[in-house]
Amino acid sequence: MEPKIVGLTGGIGSGKTTVAAMFKELGVPTYIADDEAKLLMNRSKVIKRKLETLLGTEAYIDGKPNKTFIASKIFKDKLLLEQMNAIVHPKVAAHFKKWTSMQTSPYVIKEAAILFENGSYRYLDFVITVTAPLQERMSRVLKRDDTTLERVKAIIENQWSDAEKIKQSHFVVVNKDLLSTKAQVENIHKEILKFIS
Repeated sequence: MEPKIVGLTGGIGSGKTTVAAMFKELGVPTYIADDEAKLLMNRSKVIKRKLETLLGTEAYIDGKPNKTFIASKIFKDKLLLEQMNAIVHPKVAAHFKKWTSMQTSPYVIKEAAILFENGSYRYLDFVITVTAPLQERMSRVLKRDDTTLERVKAIIENQWSDAEKIKQSHFVVVNKDLLSTKAQVENIHKEILKFIS
């Protein structure tokens, strides 16, 4: 029997990856969609060709994605972002499907930033949304990434609000401090196992 699929999402800087790592520590197979998308953008000739057609030959330097150039193009242009996602996401979805079929646990975690925005939440058994105060999220991203406040705000504007996400979620993790986050993750893990057993 294939495992149930639990989506894990949240706005930029909310701590999705931290929460995903906590589920992994509990023995839950965890798939990080953004990491997979980056790997596919590096190794898929089809994606490379399509992105160069969409964004221009500067999208790649020495066969590797030119992240700064790509970011500068898509964060000002919602349509370009959607077109890029339409190239990359079906490949990630196919890879995820194959990965899931190889798992033997009761459920798996699929961590993705835009589960709601791209409509894929409809095909999941459960959805967990990670939230954190907005100021904290912005300062985390500015510390973590080589980016600007303007770009972080643009990303936030392109994502659903926490309130919209929570309405469609089965569980919410309020990520303020690691101890409380860990306790919430453990409780959700028990709840999911109860639901699916």
